[in-house]
Amino acid sequence: MTAGQASASGLTGPYKVMIVDDSAVIRGLLTRALESDPQISIAASVQNGQIALSTLERQKVDVVVLDIEMPVMDGMTALPLIIKAQPGVRVIMASTLTLKNAEISMQALQAGAADYIPKPTSTGEISTAGDFKRELTEKVKALGLAARGGTQAPVAVPQGASDKVVVKPASARKPIQLRPMPTMVPDIIAIGSSTGGPQALFEVMKSLSGKVTQPILITQHMPATFTKLLAEHISRVSGMTCNEATDGEAIVGGQVYVAPGDYHMVLEADGVNKVIRLTQDPPENFCRPSVDPMLRSLSKIYGPKLLVVILTGMGSDGQRGSEVVTAAGGAVVAQDEATSVVWGMPGAVASDGLCSAVLPLTDIGPQVLKLVMRSAA
Repeated sequence: MTAGQASASGLTGPYKVMIVDDSAVIRGLLTRALESDPQISIAASVQNGQIALSTLERQKVDVVVLDIEMPVMDGMTALPLIIKAQPGVRVIMASTLTLKNAEISMQALQAGAADYIPKPTSTGEISTAGDFKRELTEKVKALGLAARGGTQAPVAVPQGASDKVVVKPASARKPIQLRPMPTMVPDIIAIGSSTGGPQALFEVMKSLSGKVTQPILITQHMPATFTKLLAEHISRVSGMTCNEATDGEAIVGGQVYVAPGDYHMVLEADGVNKVIRLTQDPPENFCRPSVDPMLRSLSKIYGPKLLVVILTGMGSDGQRGSEVVTAAGGAVVAQDEATSVVWGMPGAVASDGLCSAVLPLTDIGPQVLKLVMRSAA
């Protein structure tokens, strides 16, 4: 399905977006940033949640970019009402990057928002920041496609190439071929995720609570303020000890480590200990943290005793790392297309024949437990 094809909602042509923000200046800047891409059009631009709901009564949209703090009706109040007004619409929460707004954004993801975007600290940055513009437009296109019943094609993005969302009809995709599941019990678990990842992580980690003795390393595409909160939320939902990783700490079995925003998290052997190193090496797949560096470092140490889980997310981060993992005899499990918010990352590893299992989200935790507890058999 392309942006010009009909969808279940009846929308055709460019993805239709509603911007909801109380600042006219911000609305104008976001409009210009999004409409610079021919696959996106602004269907409405309004100043609060109440007007947004009124507009949705007469205007269908694919994606809503929703500010958190607004008069009359704020973003958190409007979020469930917007989802109810147009089932299937994808909502991106937008806020300045404060601890308070990061916490609200995390709550919004649990309440049904598909993703979030941290707004730059000044209006000048929005108009000039290439990374912000790129991230916003690609999220809108990926989520717009999902709203129309399609998915991001699971196509690897060559290093240095454009990261534009590529769409292929399902009929044009190669059938997924699974590898045999390795027989060795893993000594460590690595999880990579992006768009839709927090919700997926909570589901998986709840299943693992109190039953896993292996250390778990997580790379989720998030800025620094968010990754600390993500670790706290994982601790609450799973009952496991989960922290934002720190440089130089030795990993401990049964504990969970989240890569901090703006740092790659890798592992190195230091005598009998395995030690976390945080680096600011260049972004990979336009991301820092990136899943690929984590997987390469873990594969070097653990070889066939590494279990990788790739959850929902845009792009193909994790694919190159998974190639290294499978070459060393490790196992890769991916989330399936039907339960992914965006089937980019898991689709890339699945379509490249790197997976030993491709499963619905609710089956991933039980599958991980089955693999890690085989030693008791």
